[in-house]
Amino acid sequence: MLDYLKSSSTGNFFLLAGPCVIEGEEMALSIAEKVLESTTRLNIPYVFKGSYRKANRSRIDSFTGIGDEKALKILRKVGDTFHIPVVTDIHTPDEAEMASQYVDILQIPAFLCRQTDLLVAAARAGKMVNIKKGQFLSPEAMRFAVQKVIDSGNTEVAITERGTTFGYQDLIVDYRGIPVMRQYAPVIMDITHSLQQPNQSAGVTGGRPELIETVARAAIATGADGIFIETHPNPAVAKSDAANMLRLDLLDGLLSRLTTLKMAIKKIDNNGGSYSPQPPLT
Repeated sequence: MLDYLKSSSTGNFFLLAGPCVIEGEEMALSIAEKVLESTTRLNIPYVFKGSYRKANRSRIDSFTGIGDEKALKILRKVGDTFHIPVVTDIHTPDEAEMASQYVDILQIPAFLCRQTDLLVAAARAGKMVNIKKGQFLSPEAMRFAVQKVIDSGNTEVAITERGTTFGYQDLIVDYRGIPVMRQYAPVIMDITHSLQQPNQSAGVTGGRPELIETVARAAIATGADGIFIETHPNPAVAKSDAANMLRLDLLDGLLSRLTTLKMAIKKIDNNGGSYSPQPPLT
């Protein structure tokens, strides 16, 4: 899978993008088709993202999903229809084996990134493992999470940065962590989740979507190998993470501008101007 993610002939970043949670088949297929049009044009390796179930919600009456098997089958249909890999979150060791029958990448949620049994089960399922960095961990600490996967016989592993707890109800991204974590594995920047404002007074997570491009540009500039963006045709009516998702019709323009930035940085690096102490993804 890492070979696919670095397959852009121009050296572009790769993209994990899709809705927060699978709400239905038509919705998932239409988002994947729209994103794929942009990524094909821009030579961006693309992975469709969708959670088959949301296990971490602010309130007990929050939407969690349409049913595990139904959502997983939709994820597989997206992959088969468009010939692209798909990624979804898992929450328990038992889910690793179940989800691996339908998807290509197993994602470990940030709050679970230190759960040894979950990391080992994901590694042994034979799929690439994407570990989200806990909001409570330093970049250096992610070395141990990555090593658990490698020691379980799986070298296909990546780290996703998604912000660090800043006060009680906000997150901040420390971009010093990107070159640090690239020593251990390819690094993905989760743009939209890093702009969350968890557990607001109404029991609903808030967000700062107006800063999506700011965070994305900084991630590309500081050497992120890939970016992660949740997107929806109409975030206002999305059943999860409505406050921080990117409206789907804005994604193409954002990806175009990020590609221009990436190519400019690549040109500087090729001319001997690289500032990064870490090697690029190879």
